[in-house]
Parts: sequence; structure tokens; C-alpha cells
Amino acid sequence: MDTTLRKVLAAVGEPLVDVVESPRGLDVPVTGLTIVDPDDEPDQYMGQLVLVIGARGRDAVAAVRTVARGRAAAVAVKAGDAVDELRAAAAAARVPLLVVRPDVRWERLESLARDVLDSGGDPAEDGPGELFSLAQTVALLTHGIVSIEDTASRVLAYSRSDSDAAQVDELRRLSILGWQGPPDYLRMLREWGVFDRLRTGEEVVHVDEHADLGVRRRLAVGIHAGQRQLGTIWVQEGATPFAERAADVLLGAARVAAGHLIRRRSRETPGARWSRELVTGLLDGRTDPGLVAGVFGLAERTTALVVAFAVRDRGSLPAGDPATHELSLAELTDVVSVHAATYRRAALTASDGARVYAVLPDAPGDRPDPALRAMCSEVAAMTLRRAGVRVQAGIGSAVAGLAGVATSRGEADRVLDAMPDGPGDPTVAAFSDLRAEVLLNQTLALLETSPDLRDPAVTLLAAYDREHGSDLVGSVLAWLDAMGDVRVAAERLTVHPNTLRYRVRRAVAVGGLRLDEPRARLMHHLQLLAAVRADGTRADLFDRTRVDAHRRPPE
Repeated sequence: MDTTLRKVLAAVGEPLVDVVESPRGLDVPVTGLTIVDPDDEPDQYMGQLVLVIGARGRDAVAAVRTVARGRAAAVAVKAGDAVDELRAAAAAARVPLLVVRPDVRWERLESLARDVLDSGGDPAEDGPGELFSLAQTVALLTHGIVSIEDTASRVLAYSRSDSDAAQVDELRRLSILGWQGPPDYLRMLREWGVFDRLRTGEEVVHVDEHADLGVRRRLAVGIHAGQRQLGTIWVQEGATPFAERAADVLLGAARVAAGHLIRRRSRETPGARWSRELVTGLLDGRTDPGLVAGVFGLAERTTALVVAFAVRDRGSLPAGDPATHELSLAELTDVVSVHAATYRRAALTASDGARVYAVLPDAPGDRPDPALRAMCSEVAAMTLRRAGVRVQAGIGSAVAGLAGVATSRGEADRVLDAMPDGPGDPTVAAFSDLRAEVLLNQTLALLETSPDLRDPAVTLLAAYDREHGSDLVGSVLAWLDAMGDVRVAAERLTVHPNTLRYRVRRAVAVGGLRLDEPRARLMHHLQLLAAVRADGTRADLFDRTRVDAHRRPPE
């Protein structure tokens, strides 16, 4: 599966290589990896990441030109003191140039790059990509610098630490560059009992700073499958203290990492997406609940609920702000996975379409508990801080058994659809919070898709507005929303009360509305709402109506 140079660098990147020239950007496709010695005969390197291992510095300039003529996607060299000459050669040949750090071993870089390319560089695939993505997510949530290791202390993945480069201690640097922790420090960790605690229990271990050893403060947690340890997540303290809930984040991350490592060890399934497809199938009712229960070790009759997360279009940052406004689906899935696993060990996470879903077993039976709402709020707050975008969460009702997950998912989707998404609106809501709004949305959808249920009076009124550029529909709707209170409705529309009275009388005359009859008035109200929602130019009016309904104080 093809990937891009950007995705390879997102995983490999600092501290192994630096990008010093990229004339075509970083989104060039990379289809494979080739190792080249300058004495080799020139060849075609179409789409390849080429590692020039037999020469460095000025001696590698000719090799850069050669692989560029062979249409390589990018070339990696050790530059020595000839960075400027190599950059100039790469710029002239229009090929991205990666400078490999002097103490990086070529076989380590080759192994990692091949693994990332084999997985397609896609965090949704079970290869190194998803572990690097998880490490980056944990770093953002804990405010630390993360590495994920196996039980032999070999580094499997790590977070980028560009902004904290000065804070990276000798232990992390040697672990990543050498691909394994320094033996002397590993011996001390064993003597201190750190490895025993990581191996025997699910607890976050605190390791104090040792300035004399060049080692900063750390948190660590074991990654377990039952009683078996699969690896460890280490978080080094950076320029700022750890986040308040860093320990909770690590527990959730360890549970997510366990699934990744199990799937990496077990390749009998047809591709890494198999388990996610099971969860997606459970969400839409296609997969047998018994199969899901058996695969993930759940009780088929456990209560469960679904939370749906969606990125809203409206960013919270001003135009031109340097912070990114983009949050990919894969990144949101990682954030949700970590937080959901913190809330429920057996949580299942998958994306479907443009939304991310968390299936939470052993869910509270009545209303969502405060801890669940807090978890959803943390996801929203974290994504707002990280990317400047609003994420909202809709919580479905608890169902008795995995067979009802699709029902809870449908409710969660409808809650999201009914939630107002303005800057001041709530980021988390449950079905019980918005029952009326959800039912209204379903009713309006039915009216929109059923021509035989159309109200001729509303059809006439909408046609009149389009022909004359008037707003009789909006005026009558505001009057109905205000329960006939002209002054309240006029204030909402910012018009004089007498103006509104005239518009309502005119609407009655044009469309033949029967506003003095309760049942007719109810049907007019519903049909007007449906008409406004169906008219894209009036979306703001429908949104305002929903906001007013949502903010109405409880009786």
C-alpha cells in the first residue's frame, strides 16, 4: 500500500532524520525503499525512498544527483559538514533530502522505514504506524515525551519531541538512536524494582529524576494481555510538568496498546483492519454479537452504550491563527480510544464515515454517569486545545446486551444531529437531554421525505417568499416559536411588533394558514420547520430555532 513522505516522517522523523530540502513538499508518494552504494550502477528508483549508505558528506553529492535522475521520491544521506552542498544538489535536482543523524545506525533506519511503508503509514492499520500515532496522542495528553517498548526494552515507537528537543534526556536519546535502553540504566531500573512492578500489575510507576545520571522524571505503565506483559509505555517529563490526569491517560493508553501488540503478533486474520471491522459491524448490526463477545472477551448480555464523536466545521481560533484547524479521523480515533479505555477497560473504538464511536460495556443503566460525561468533555477539550476545532459527543442510551449496540449507536447519531453546534453550545449531550429535539428531527425528516404529507399552505407561502424576496415563512415561524407573543418574536427578528403583525396577517392571506385552530397551527409549525431545514439558504434560522429550544429552561 502506497504512503507519502509526510507519513513516513511522522513516524521516523526526529530524532533520526532532518528534512533539509523538500522542493515538492512532503506529500510525494513513497512506494518502497532502496539501499544504494555510490559504486552501484545507476538505476531507476521510481517512487522509492533511497538510503545512500556508502558515502557521506561531499562524497554523497553525486549519489544524490544520480538517484534524483532515477526519479526517487526522496534520498537520505549522512551529511557530515557538507549540508549546504547536499542541499544545493537536492534543490537543483528537485528531490527531497533527508539528513540522517551521525549516530543513527543505517540498519535501524532501514528496518523502521520498511515497517512503516509496509503498513502504508496509516494509523488505522496494525503496523508501526498505529503505535507511533498512539505515542503522539499520549504525549499530547500527558504533556510528556513518550516511547513504547517491548519486554526486551526495544523501542517500538516514540513521540516526536521537536518542541521539547532541549528537554530530551540522555536515556531517551540513546534508547531511540540505539533502538534499546542503555544497559547500565536498565540494570539500575531492575535494582530499583521498576521492572518487577511493571510486570506484575496494572499500575503507573513513578521514577524520580536522577540528575547525576542525566535522567529526568518518568512515568511508566506495563502493557498486559491477561497475566502476560507485552511491553511498557514510558513518559519522560518535558519542559512542563505532567498533566494532572497523566496517570489515568497512561492506563487507558496501555489498554489500547495491548490490542495493537496482540494484533501485531497474530497475523492469521486477513489484514489488520479485521478487529475494527468487527466493531463497525457491531455498530451497524451486521456482525453477530456472539462473535464480537468471543473475540474481545466480553459478556454477550452485558449492558452497553455507544458514544458518537464528530468534528464540527466551525473552528474556535481566529482566521490566520498559526495553530492548525485540521484534526484527522485517525487522530480523533486515537484520542477517543485512550480516553474510552481509561473509562472502561474493555471499551471498543472504531470510525465509521466521518464519526468516531466508542462502545462502552458495563454501562450505567439509567442516565450517563458524571464520569462518562467527564470523559467525553476531556476529549472535546483536548481536541480544542490541540487543533482549534470543536468536537461534540452524543451519548446513546444503555442497552441490555451487545445485540442492542446498533440501537444505541442510532440514538447517539441522532443526538449529534440534534445538538446545536455554535461556539457557546454544549459539547456533550445524552439522548435523555435532547429527547424532544431528537424526536422533532425525526419528525421533520419524515415530512421532508414524504411529499404526500406536505402542507399546501406552507408550500404556497415558501413559493411567495422566493418570488418576492420576502420572509413570511421566517416571520410566522418566529411568531409560533414565541407561542404567539408578538413582542418576543419581533425582538428575535429585530423588527417592530407592528411589522410582524402585518407579516403574519399577510402570510394568512397568501397561504391560507389557519393559525386560530390548534391542530392546524401545530401542523403549520412542523411544516414550516421542515421547509426551513430543507432550504439551505435558511439554515441559520433553523439553527436559531434549535438553539432556543435547547436553551429553554427546564420546567
